[in-house]
Parts: sequence; C-alpha cells; structure tokens
Amino acid sequence: MKKLQYVVLISVLLIGVCSASDEVVEDDIGSHAEGSRTDTEAVEREEEAIKLDGLNVAEMKNLREAAEKHHFQAEVNRMMKLIINSLYKNKEIFLRELISNASDALDKLRFLSVTDKSALDATEELSIRIKPDKENNLLHITDTGIGMTKADLVNNLGTIARSGTSEFLQKMQDGEMPAETDLIGQFGVGFYSSFLVADRVFVTSKNNDDKQHIWESDSIEFSTAEDPRGNTLLRGTQISLHMRPESIEFLEQDKLKELVGKYSQFINFPIYLWTSKTVTEVEDEEPETTDAPASEDEDSVVEEEPEEKKDEKKTIEKTVWEWVRMNEAKPIWLRKSADVTEEEYKEFYKSFTKDSEEPLAYTHFTAEGEVTFKSILFVPKSAPPDTFSDAPKMDYIKLYVKRVFIADKIDDLMPKYLSFIKGIVDSDDLPLNVSRETLQQNKLIKVIRKKLIRKVLDMFKKMDDKDYKEFFKTYGVKLKFGILEDNANKSRIAKLLRFHSSNSKDELTSLDQYIERMKSSQESIFFMGGASVAEIESSPFVEKLLKKGYEVLYMTEPIDEYCLQTLPEYEGKKFQNVAKEGLKIGKDSDAKKELKEKTEEQFKPLTSWLKETGLKDKIEKAVISDRLDQSPCALVASQWGYSGNMERIMKAQGYHRENEGMGGFYSQKKTLEINPRHPLIKELLRQIAADATDEKSKDSTSQVELNEC
Repeated sequence: MKKLQYVVLISVLLIGVCSASDEVVEDDIGSHAEGSRTDTEAVEREEEAIKLDGLNVAEMKNLREAAEKHHFQAEVNRMMKLIINSLYKNKEIFLRELISNASDALDKLRFLSVTDKSALDATEELSIRIKPDKENNLLHITDTGIGMTKADLVNNLGTIARSGTSEFLQKMQDGEMPAETDLIGQFGVGFYSSFLVADRVFVTSKNNDDKQHIWESDSIEFSTAEDPRGNTLLRGTQISLHMRPESIEFLEQDKLKELVGKYSQFINFPIYLWTSKTVTEVEDEEPETTDAPASEDEDSVVEEEPEEKKDEKKTIEKTVWEWVRMNEAKPIWLRKSADVTEEEYKEFYKSFTKDSEEPLAYTHFTAEGEVTFKSILFVPKSAPPDTFSDAPKMDYIKLYVKRVFIADKIDDLMPKYLSFIKGIVDSDDLPLNVSRETLQQNKLIKVIRKKLIRKVLDMFKKMDDKDYKEFFKTYGVKLKFGILEDNANKSRIAKLLRFHSSNSKDELTSLDQYIERMKSSQESIFFMGGASVAEIESSPFVEKLLKKGYEVLYMTEPIDEYCLQTLPEYEGKKFQNVAKEGLKIGKDSDAKKELKEKTEEQFKPLTSWLKETGLKDKIEKAVISDRLDQSPCALVASQWGYSGNMERIMKAQGYHRENEGMGGFYSQKKTLEINPRHPLIKELLRQIAADATDEKSKDSTSQVELNEC
C-alpha cells in the first residue's frame, strides 16, 4: 500500500515540472498591460467590462465595433457641458426627468391606440419599471411606451429640435442669464440629465415599425446598432445608466423609493421598483438515516422498538426579489369634485401630508383663464408646529406640472398668513422643470397666487359654525395678520374675523352680526383693547356705553388693535376705539349741546387749573367727559396716538428701552377727562373756586391722578 502512495506522489511532481517548463517569461515587464496602463486605457477597459442584460462583455465589444458612430450636434454638446458642469446642484432630478419622459411615451402610445388597436398587439401592459443592478453598476428605467425607431434614436437624442436654443445658450454663456437657471424640460433636454449621474448611457428601444436598436453614448459621441438579442422589450424603451462612482447612492432601493415618492408618485401609469425583502420560511428537517451494520449472527439481533421522534422543523431566511408598485396614490384632483367622496379626500390628505388627523376643511377646484390649473387645498385640524413663528415654513403647497413634482418652496404661491394651508397645485401652463428662482419671477405664479387666496377665503366662509369655531380658535390670529399683509383681500378677511363682545360672554361675534345689532342712532363700531375680557369690562371707558345698552367689541389679542388700525371702516361703519378721543354716544341734540356747554363753562376753573398747575407737564389737557359714569376721571389717548393697551404691548417688546427715543413716543401725553357728576370732582371744583393756589387742593389732585386715573 505504501509503495502505491509513493508512485502517485512522484507522478504529480513530474506533471507540475512539465507544466512549469511550458510557461514563457515576459522579457519586458513594462510592456505588460498592468505595468503600462494609462488613464485612457483604464477607461477603455472599464467600458469593455460593461455588460447589459443578455449581452456579455465579448458581445458588447462586437456590438460597439459594428455600431454606427455619430457626433452630437454642436448645440447638444454645449447643452450637455452646461448641464453636467454648471447648472445642477441637485443631481437627483435625473430620475424625475426619465420617468416623465417614460410617461410621455406611454401617453403617446395610449393616444395612438385609440385609433389603431394594433399598437398594443406586442403587449397591452402600460407601465414603468426601475431596476437597480449593483453588481454591474447599472440603473435601468424601462417603459412599454411607443418606443423609438433607429431614425428616432439618432434624431431625438442627437439633436435639439427647438428654435431659440442657440440664442438661449449664448446668453447663458455670456452671463446674461442666471447660472442657476434650470434648463431641463425647456428644450427637450430632460434626457440629458442622465449624464449628471452616469458616465455612459445606453438606450434600448423597440418601436412597432422597426427592429430593436441600442443607442450608446459617453456624452461626447454616440453610436447606434441593431440589438443582437432580438426583440426582448416587445415594445418600449429601456434606459440603462452606468453610474459614476459618486452617484452609486442612486442604486439603493431606499433612495429610489424616496425619489419616486417625492417627484413621481402621481404619474398616471404604474411605476414598479425591483426590490428585495427577507422572508422567514419553516422547513421540515429530514431525519438522518443510518444503515445498521450486518450482523454475522442474525439470531443474536435483538429488535428494538423505534423511538418516537417529534417533528423537527427549522426556520431559514431567504431573500426574495419582486416588483413593487411605488405610486399607489391616485391624483384625485384630476377627477371632478362631484365624483370624489369625502372619505377619498380624507384618505388622500393623510397619505399626501403624512398627518394622522383628518383635515378640518378642504376645497377642490379647477381655475381657468390666463392660467389653467387644478388644485386641492386642505386646512389641517391642528396647526403645524411653526405656524406662528416669525418665519413659518412655506413648503406645504406642492407645485406640479402635468402631475410631475416641481417645487414646494415657492414663496410667492401663498402669503404668510395662509402658510398653514396644505395642498397641491397642478398646472399644464407653467414651464416644466424650471428652477425655484425662475418660477418665482414667472408672472403666472402671481396669477395662481391670487386665485388660490380667493379660493381659500371662500373655503373658510363656507365652513359650518361648529367647524369654523374650531378653525378660528386655532388660526384666528393668522387671519388678523392677513388684514395687515393683504390689502387686496382686506374686506374679505374682515368678514371672517371674530371677537369677544359685551353681547355674549361665551360666543364670539362677527362684524356682520355686530352691525345687525347696532342701535339706529349708532354711527360707529365701538371696541376696546385689553389683556382680558374682565379687565375691559371693569374699565371706566366702557361704563356709560354698557349702561346705555351699546355693544362693545373686546380686543384681547395683542394683534387686535393693530388689525383694526389698518381697517378704518367696515360696511360703511367706522371703528371707534373707546379709549381714545372722538367718542360720540348717540346723536347730539340741541338741548344736549347746550347742557354740555354750560357744564364746560362751570368746570372751566378746574380744567384750567389741572392743565396749567395741578398736572402741568403730565397731561395734554383736561376736558369734561361724555363716556364716564361711575369713575371720577380717565386718561384718554389722542385719536392718532397709542391707547394704554397699545403702550402696554409695545413696552412688553424685547427691544423696548425706556430711555430710548421711541419710549417717549409710546408714552405720549394724554387727555384727562373728568366726570362732572362725581362727588370727588365736584369737591375739587369747590376747592379750586375757593382758592386756586391752595396746596391741599393740589395734593388732592395728585392723589386723584395716582389712585383713580
């Protein structure tokens, strides 16, 4: 046995020596491919290593050798240099463009099939499929659309058939246009965005009128050849991107899901992504069988009873690949509002905004005229976190062009006071895929903004009382800011305002309701600002008004007085701050005027003394009051000055300093109004009449100022 082993070992050694003697040693290491590789050769080798589905490296090489070579039109070359090197900071836009192109191809086929049923003979499927191939560093986007013939591939992808392109590019290069202008979609150049992420692009296409061809380009030149695989697509186009090293993130499933959801979730046709998932399966474990050795003495074999074995099972994890649809959400704004149920609106809102609550209200409409667009707008039940910040988020309105997401940060699309509105605007009239900066300068955006504001305000107006109470409790302050910000819609917003009122402690009232309850002799809408309803009700300014049955609006929000200062009148009725000069209660009769003149003459010694001596430099003047009933006196602001409530608000601002110049503006001198019917005032008049220089009277006056006024 040992001799046999030695013979085998010697034979193996002899074979190895013979093999080694046949090898040829390289004379020049430098001539070896690895030793003399240049950057150009490295690129060529990398290109040779690229393979498409169904084509190996050798077949790809033969395909390139047989292909027709073409050079891009000069304008395309310039365009691609701008696209790749200058225009884009956001590379992810390429997927949006390719999906949009695929959707257009499917639309063309669907339109053609209306008159030619045979257009769908190859396959009736109308879909878009995205398949990442990490192993080969490729991303495939395939559609079953109309496809392209060989001539289409050369003409459509090698030229830009659009007038004005040369002039536009020249202006761009001469610096006459902003560098950040987004060209994609303006001149049919969406396809060229592929080169943002890919160093080589393959387009395989099959049209019903031609064989299947492959178009290939490295952004410098392109080639076309008949596909040796035959008709693998049946019909349609497949774009295969060989990704740049810095763009491999776009081969990740999660990234592709994010981009499809962001830009293309409302495309009309189903979009499928080739995804993997791990599943756990339970398998029955096969019992091990062992053959018992044969016994020489069969009679001595003792038969043992077999042991009862429990069913043994094991779990294994498997990776399963499947096509998963990415755009389940339907663009319901394209349907007529009468055909959409309330439940569908609510479900769409939740899926679109990721909000767990149902919307408080919504409006669905189509606007026509200078610009046509469809829109659905929602009012969230709870205010977004940043609603009342100085710089609220302005990205709750998503702008789409032909169901393709374009932007959500268009500052001019909705004013700040309506920044909480969420929704979608979809227009076919806007230029496709322009940049945010360009959109904001587009005059059509201003037209859309105007119509959106009107529709939103109409939506508020149509809400029922219960929902509107909840709405105003949450967003009322924002509407009041609208009075300050939106002069064009000031009267519309005013109809939506609600205030506390002396008419009811529990219910808020509108301005229309106030006017309905006004007395026939009342000329103004009375209001007063304060920190709370209780504070205003106890104020001396409203004593006589409430006693005579006049209704007073209570302005308890800091914004309220600002708001009404910019709204001088409503439905022909002027606003009157009862804490300021100019208050008129009812109409002045001749007898009333005569009585007032006599009272002023009677108390002239006191008012003159208060102005010139008693409260010198502290008040603007002293006059007889028409508004006081129980209080002896009150300090009244001038018609154009700050009321006491406004002074309190201004002084509470963080930037206010008492010694700064504006501090004096906030604390302007006020008019002292005295109540001639009050015992204290009568006593002061008696003392002043007796001795105007009496120090006791002067001290009493100061005490009145401090304690009563």
